[in-house]
Amino acid sequence: MASVGRKRAQVTLTDVAKRAGVSVATASKALNARDEVAPATRRRVQQAAEELSFQPNVLARGLISGNTRTIGLLTDELSAARFAIPVLLGAENALGNEQMSVLLCDARGDSIRRQHYIRTLLARQVDGFIILGDANDLRPSLTRDIPVPVVYAYCESDDPADLSVVADDAGGARLAAEHLVSLGRRRIAHITGDHSYRAARDRAAALTAVLSDVGLPLVGEPLFGQWSQRWGRHATARLMASHPDVDAIFCGSDQIAAGVTESLRELGRTVPDDVAVVGYDNWEVFAAECRPPLTTVDLNLEQLGATAVQHLFAALDGDRHGGVIRQPGRLVVRESTGVAPAPR
Repeated sequence: MASVGRKRAQVTLTDVAKRAGVSVATASKALNARDEVAPATRRRVQQAAEELSFQPNVLARGLISGNTRTIGLLTDELSAARFAIPVLLGAENALGNEQMSVLLCDARGDSIRRQHYIRTLLARQVDGFIILGDANDLRPSLTRDIPVPVVYAYCESDDPADLSVVADDAGGARLAAEHLVSLGRRRIAHITGDHSYRAARDRAAALTAVLSDVGLPLVGEPLFGQWSQRWGRHATARLMASHPDVDAIFCGSDQIAAGVTESLRELGRTVPDDVAVVGYDNWEVFAAECRPPLTTVDLNLEQLGATAVQHLFAALDGDRHGGVIRQPGRLVVRESTGVAPAPR
């Protein structure tokens, strides 16, 4: 009798064929859904495989079928990927719905490590790649090194022939600006993050354009700084000292907006009665916990990941396209731009 601790022998295709009473070649064709196998024979082979808990070798199966139903997902800074994580979750969910797997590699910003992972994933015969960013910004194309379909998500390849799916920063800023204007706010200012980020520049430009369209000037210049509460507090104090008649502030992030509301409270201004505040990102830890809770723009990042997968599927089916697809955001209205509910 075999000892309890001995590892169970791996079931092979030969075992499945023997149990089903067919040849190994027929068993292989049946499990790979080849047309030349009779339906009754296919069912018999599938039942034998299920009874034996047969797990096919993915790489060997890929050699037969021409695909491994596996996608390589390559990112650069997953440890600090505040925005990449929800994109990853959306992509993984969309792939899982189609019974496809993900092999995730984090290059950590190292070009040598990145090339190593590309070679490794290709050796595993992945069917395609998703290149995942964390700043919705331009990045160098990697497609020339990858002979299978590639889609860029939450980053934009610098090669227009590549397909990139990005968040619509300008569109989100327009939602915020139009919301403030619809509330009758006329003295609107903007406090945002680092000017080196395209997202910060695009949001500021879109805000200015909306105000210009309705004949309103932006109060002062856009205040660019750090993506932090501290900057939000500092910039608000500076803004209100020079423009005390401001009645709304659109912030480039929820973290900045949390600092803005703190500073306004210290200055004796009530949000939203005196000054309405809109954030950006819908980062729950700031947006929902802020006093008062923040109206903000949700980037729909999980949907962005799912959209990238849909376009990768199309490329795998031979329908390849280049260009940039902008994933729309949505406005989440909370108390920082409306009348707070009466306490119970």
